[in-house]
Amino acid sequence: MMKFGNLYKLIGIPVMLLAMVAGCTKDPNNPGTEYAPNMYLPVGYEPYKQEKPNPINPMGLTMRLPVEGTVARRNYKTSFGDADSAKVDLMVYNIAADSIGISERVLKNPVPLNEKSLAEGKVLYDRYCQHCHGATGAGDGKVGAMYKGVPNYASDAYKNLNEGHIFHVITYGKARMWPHASQVNPEERWKIVHYVQKLQKGS
Repeated sequence: MMKFGNLYKLIGIPVMLLAMVAGCTKDPNNPGTEYAPNMYLPVGYEPYKQEKPNPINPMGLTMRLPVEGTVARRNYKTSFGDADSAKVDLMVYNIAADSIGISERVLKNPVPLNEKSLAEGKVLYDRYCQHCHGATGAGDGKVGAMYKGVPNYASDAYKNLNEGHIFHVITYGKARMWPHASQVNPEERWKIVHYVQKLQKGS
């Protein structure tokens, strides 16, 4: 038995080495001989693989648009007023994070300033801003006390910051302030801007 065992080893090892060498190839796009190839090459069609035309779908594509209404998307195309010039797509904001000067020059608040928008801005401010900036914008919120350096909106250094600057900072953040674009949609940001400008006046 010992002789046969040694014989199996002498034959088995070269066979395994030969199989390994045979499975290799110089072509980087050819995986060579694969064990269980169905794990790597799916039998079914996958949405992001287009190795061959799909006979069922239009133009032979595998990826198709979802049925209308199955994927919820918020509508940011909001109109303010009746005139065409008042229609604004609030989702369009292509100014880069490091271009705050452009925001200060070109951005204007498309949301009308009235009691309703100001009240909604206060609710949003209380929810997302007060913990750092304080109830009156004095920079004395509980979190702001730990962070240090939170501005007082009514101070000489900050009371003249315009609407474009404020919107840009809410969107991208600045210094220790984190960006809030993922928590607050564009229309809500503009309402917060209205309320912050009210606090700048000390009222």
